[in-house]
Amino acid sequence: MTRQRRRKIIRARRTATGVALVAALSFVAGMTDAIGLSMSGDFVSFMTGNTTRAALSLEAGDYVHAATLLLAIVTFVAGNASGIVIAHTSNRRVFMVLCAVGLTLAFAALLQMRGLETGSFYLVVFAMGVINAAVEHVEGLPIGLTYVTGALSRFGRGIGRFILGDRKLDWTIQLVPWLGMIAGAMSGAVLATVYSTIALFTVSLLVFVIALASVFMPYSLRRRYNQDVAISRVKSRR
Repeated sequence: MTRQRRRKIIRARRTATGVALVAALSFVAGMTDAIGLSMSGDFVSFMTGNTTRAALSLEAGDYVHAATLLLAIVTFVAGNASGIVIAHTSNRRVFMVLCAVGLTLAFAALLQMRGLETGSFYLVVFAMGVINAAVEHVEGLPIGLTYVTGALSRFGRGIGRFILGDRKLDWTIQLVPWLGMIAGAMSGAVLATVYSTIALFTVSLLVFVIALASVFMPYSLRRRYNQDVAISRVKSRR
């Protein structure tokens, strides 16, 4: 087998594994978003929508709701930051990030069962921020797990370039998170309606299953789906 042929096989394997992982995580994100929306009436991962609704609430004088949404945005950002820290302080990046997400969702489910809906809402928002650090790109193509506006935009621009004669089809991967999200959202909607008391526990369990599956990914693949972080260390001179 030639070196070029071997590289193509390895690249195809990385891409297939990454696509499967993105599909699974987007499905989970869709489930969680639907359950969270049913539970609170607000989005747990769609911060564009929360930003717009916060502005409308401010204009209408509903400052409590506006503050709730603005705090959700801050919580989501904090979750993203925490996810990056978790991912880059462990050799098993995907596994550790998903374990953090699963534990957070399990705790949110416990709070929900105790009637602490507000605390549960913010924990779910935090978890949806963290999960974005599990996969940041697949073969250099940016991927968003909890939001699909960017993915659909990149997909549409890919269609435009194809019409103009660019025959690269790597942009088609952007449809994966949308398909995963809509399938997960439909499942989450049914789950929230029929089994509302165990909906979040079910998602938490599913996240742990995906986390365990990621353990069997080769080390070379586990580190390929996150952006490298350059950490500068300044030594003090006396």
